[in-house]
Amino acid sequence: QVQLVESGGGLVQAGGSLRLSCEGSGSISAFNTMGWSRQGPGKEREVVAVIATDGNTDYADFAKGRFTISRDNVKNTVYLQMNNLKLEDTAVYVCSIRFGVPPHVYWGQGTQVTVSS
Repeated sequence: QVQLVESGGGLVQAGGSLRLSCEGSGSISAFNTMGWSRQGPGKEREVVAVIATDGNTDYADFAKGRFTISRDNVKNTVYLQMNNLKLEDTAVYVCSIRFGVPPHVYWGQGTQVTVSS
């Protein structure tokens, strides 16, 4: 059983910053990809950023230059530092972890990020 628990969401003014955290627990492979996705009001879920165990990262275009994903492999924790937040960044941010053959993805419950003007 794998569990992911997010924290760090909240209300922030446009231009501000937030740091999200997600800690995984349970039977997690040492080789995995952790990431963040988001779903805004009336929108489909979209990938924000992912990071592999070796530190390789990939970002959505809207996240490049503003968001930074990082991880602590010992703690099975992934972070998302979000700077210069915009109104359109308002969404539920959900953590994920993928591993196994074939790959299986586990999801957290999500944390709300609201950006106000």
